[in-house]
Amino acid sequence: MNKIVFSVFVDNTSGVLSRVAGLFSRRGFNIDSLTVSETERPVYSRMTIVSHGDDQVFDQIVKQLAKLEDVKEVKVLHPDSSVTRELILVKLKASQAERQGIIATSDIFRAKIVDVSSESLTVELTGNQTKIEAFLNLLGKEKILEMVRTGVTGLERGSKARGEMWDD
Repeated sequence: MNKIVFSVFVDNTSGVLSRVAGLFSRRGFNIDSLTVSETERPVYSRMTIVSHGDDQVFDQIVKQLAKLEDVKEVKVLHPDSSVTRELILVKLKASQAERQGIIATSDIFRAKIVDVSSESLTVELTGNQTKIEAFLNLLGKEKILEMVRTGVTGLERGSKARGEMWDD
């Protein structure tokens, strides 16, 4: 099964998130991650949805999303023609003896220490999923006390802006 990232441009209206999520649920498609935010134009939002399946599933998702009234555009964000990022916050068990190693690992990945307590460190890291997975693997699961991830968000590469593609 392949992973795919959809960028869905929608009206910023009440219930649109429920309708999009409901479409996935009714069709038996899983949402691996979902981020939603208002765009540079407050009347619109952008949803970044990560799912998995085969090409037939992906084609079906695009067609079903395009049929929804609130959906203005559906794009697939391909790794070679888009920029995707994710944010993670990780609270790590860290004794005084362990701190320097965690800080060194964080520095290698350009992560930030955002909170320190007597027995833990909280680290913030932004990057693509490969970078985040590599960071987590290097830390080891036994040190992680708590963790939260934002999910993937992304845009197509290049200078063409969404607002230039069609008028209101």
